[in-house]
Amino acid sequence: MRSIVSLVCLFVCAACSTSNQSVQPDQEPVALTTAESFRLERPVPYPVELPPAFMNAVNNGTRTLSGEPGPRYWTNYTSYSIQAELSPEDTVLLATASIQFTNNSPLNTPVLFLELAQNLHAEGAVRKEEVEVTGGVSIHQVTLQGEEIQELEQLGLGVTGWGTQGTLLAVLPGKNIVPNSTLDVEITYSFKIPRAGASERMGYNDGNLYHMAYWYPQVVVMDDLEGWFTDPFTGNAEFYAGFGDYELFITVPEQWIVMGTGDLINAEQVLAPRIFKRYEQAAGSDEVVSIVTPADYGASTIDASNDKLTWRFSSRNVRDVAFSVVRESNWDGMRTPVGDLNNDGVLDYTRIHAFWRSKAPEWRQGAEFGAHSIKALSEYTAFPYPWPHMTLVEGDGIISGGMEFPMTTLIGGDRYKSNPTALYDVIAHELAHMWMPMIVSNNERRRAWMDEGSTTFHEAQSRWDHRPESYNLTNEFAGYLQVAGTPFEGEIMRYSDYHYPGPAYGVASYPKPATVLFALQGVIGEEVFHEAWKTYIQNWAYKHPTPYDLFHTFETVSGKDLDWFWRSWYYETWALDQALDDVTQADGTTTITIKDLGNVPMPVILTVFFADGGEENHRLEVTDWLRGKRTASLVLDTSREVVSVEIDRLGQFPDKNRGNNTWQK
Repeated sequence: MRSIVSLVCLFVCAACSTSNQSVQPDQEPVALTTAESFRLERPVPYPVELPPAFMNAVNNGTRTLSGEPGPRYWTNYTSYSIQAELSPEDTVLLATASIQFTNNSPLNTPVLFLELAQNLHAEGAVRKEEVEVTGGVSIHQVTLQGEEIQELEQLGLGVTGWGTQGTLLAVLPGKNIVPNSTLDVEITYSFKIPRAGASERMGYNDGNLYHMAYWYPQVVVMDDLEGWFTDPFTGNAEFYAGFGDYELFITVPEQWIVMGTGDLINAEQVLAPRIFKRYEQAAGSDEVVSIVTPADYGASTIDASNDKLTWRFSSRNVRDVAFSVVRESNWDGMRTPVGDLNNDGVLDYTRIHAFWRSKAPEWRQGAEFGAHSIKALSEYTAFPYPWPHMTLVEGDGIISGGMEFPMTTLIGGDRYKSNPTALYDVIAHELAHMWMPMIVSNNERRRAWMDEGSTTFHEAQSRWDHRPESYNLTNEFAGYLQVAGTPFEGEIMRYSDYHYPGPAYGVASYPKPATVLFALQGVIGEEVFHEAWKTYIQNWAYKHPTPYDLFHTFETVSGKDLDWFWRSWYYETWALDQALDDVTQADGTTTITIKDLGNVPMPVILTVFFADGGEENHRLEVTDWLRGKRTASLVLDTSREVVSVEIDRLGQFPDKNRGNNTWQK
């Protein structure tokens, strides 16, 4: 069979010309004289070069050098109607997915690609880690425009049929899918549910909990940069998904409760009357309402004539859907304010659901934690949470940490029994993912740091709002500083699945990019940073940003050339180590000498303490460091006796050796 990879190569994007240009500065960079260039004492960061695909997008009008989407920016769209039946007794899912793909691009495409993530569990699948082998997806029938098509022995242009390779499914219509046209595909399939599937992101536990994710054929992204994105799912790096509408019909045995992405359309038709009454009460309550308790187990739903109930969910403009099926979970509910969603001057709310089993009693606070986090992050991002509910599911035995999907998240229980504050933190982290990547939809499979690092940053904002006394930037830097400048560190700008073994992937995806965002606040100022951050979210909501869109947004809003910052922190494994070398006083002046022992150029923030009890704050910019110097001086026109000097007194920057940041007389 011709490989899907070779088929992708036959799909030629409309962009033909390429260019390799650097980020355009908003001000002149530091220039080195010829003599200075031969006296460099340190590495000097060179400009960030934009890849040809990005410059093609700029030339085609879909991207800009200011950080905004271009006037011709586009995304494709897909509508799904999925009828699924889950059999807990057999641990099998059987489903039919009716899919309508709309080609909003200016490109002709001879193929439609979909992802079958459960093929990670097929025999012989390419993967990054050991997983349970359950056989992957069995495809029973594929129809195209209402007509059944057959599996092909060889894929090629001009033929009609379908074929699979690893986690990819290719549907060939036999002719181009032209711009502004649709293609209707229906796929009937089934798979054996793994206990902890997709690398602990879905599965089942204790015979009373199922969490279904990575469970349906999902149209992959065709973007304005590279066309179809066909990187396989190998278990580690997560997903890159487009937006669409979903209608879900989930059939399960009665007395199992289903909650997932989207509005629950038929709650009154499936919930027992008293449970529905509590469900409605919770929607208007600022306090937790116990919707289902252990006393309700076995009597939570209506009785069905065939012992089965179908739960219906509807969602719009989301990038994925997942759902949980529980039989013996407490169900807590309440509402939380998110802001003014439609600019009508009225405060809007969203539902908060928490499902937890009695073996995880620390989850009694789960709904309250979720309510606070959604409210706090809606305020910080200035982008109100847009969906009808946020559901938290305790998933001990499936997952140890947490995993996010639109409107729902699966979080382990056992590890948080002795530390409820840690449970809040992981809830805040997973719910922060509702903004990145569920709204600002970056490519996690290539650049996990764009959402994980941003989410780690947002988690801290939520935590500090919840527990103001926990504010401590040093703690935020700790995960990165433990490997900073060592061989265990890897560059942030490395594809997610291609980091060195060990801590490189985790550090480069989570604590380091979060640390860099905190450091950027210190460079451009917290107010300017926050304005740029909100601008980035607003500009790229429901779109697919790249790192260069992020970089350009900050440069545009701040009015600064930050190439030196991006190069030093994102492309290198340099570390920051500023040191006070000497302080001398003579003839009415004070000279403070700083040595930069690391390779990351950063401003020097100095606090000078005087014998008379006074103090002054001063700042040296990066000019000397960018000229290749290791030493810089601050000269103060003062005869007041200096008794001590400290670099970065407030700990704004991740200096790996703070022991040399202080001078005392």
